[in-house]
Amino acid sequence: MTQISNQLNSKILAHTYSIVARDPKTGEMGVGVQSHWFSVGSVVSWGEAGAGVVATQSLVNKSFGLRGLELLKQGKSPQEAINILISDDDGRDVRQVAILDSQGRVATHTGLKCIKNAGHKIGNNFSVQANMMLSDEVWPAMADAFEKCYNLSLPERIIKSLEAAESVGGDIRGKQSAAILIVASEPIENKWEDPLIDLRVEDHKEPLKELSRLLKIFRAYEHMNNGDLAIEKGDMGKALEEYDIAQKMFPDNLEMIYWTAVSLANQNQMVQALILFKRIFKKDNNWRLLTERLPHSELLNVKEEELKKILSLK
Repeated sequence: MTQISNQLNSKILAHTYSIVARDPKTGEMGVGVQSHWFSVGSVVSWGEAGAGVVATQSLVNKSFGLRGLELLKQGKSPQEAINILISDDDGRDVRQVAILDSQGRVATHTGLKCIKNAGHKIGNNFSVQANMMLSDEVWPAMADAFEKCYNLSLPERIIKSLEAAESVGGDIRGKQSAAILIVASEPIENKWEDPLIDLRVEDHKEPLKELSRLLKIFRAYEHMNNGDLAIEKGDMGKALEEYDIAQKMFPDNLEMIYWTAVSLANQNQMVQALILFKRIFKKDNNWRLLTERLPHSELLNVKEEELKKILSLK
């Protein structure tokens, strides 16, 4: 890397705390991050299914993300990758970078001139790292929380680790953005399916709370998607089960209620369907207009008189 490109990269001041981690049960890998910096996830978090994940922060060398992943794909260990990345970087003393691979191996570099309090801690299948923190309790608290929450899925464990950082002061400047990125353990043939999860809060007074809310919504929509898939396979019972789970997670979400109503109607369970349609139409009449259009796409398969009954609900 040339001196000029190093200088350009150093203008990204993503001082922050983050975690790179792997779930030994599923093999999924992830990065979680929060910072008092706009859109921190677009700078710090990098990952590719089957390869690994990278968190590059402090005075960021953004190229470490893609270059780190490429080195992993070439067969380099995380430590070898970091050694190569910082070897030709004359800004290495102000860099902080962590790399984790699909085997769970992890390596971290905290430059000697990273703004205090700065440090990292490596554990089994994870590393936590932080710089410009209010205190030196941040990264130990993150590690402790991650290890204690072993019963949770990886994304939820990562959130707990980030929350632990905030509980002991976090970024000395405060908070602004947060992100979580999750990739699969094995290479994915359909590249558009990678990453598995990519959620960002770009600018918010409570970015971690918002990130946690978004993750819950993501989980609910996973059930919605499972319901859609069940419909494609003609398994309406399974579809209703999945839609019901999603609806219970977010009972005021009209989208979830609506597609549950559509599925009930398609199952000839019109009494229950009409109750839900009525509730939805009272809140927003545009859903009534949408319902008129569904038969054309064969998403609502009811008799003409049943459709008229749905549309005439007051």
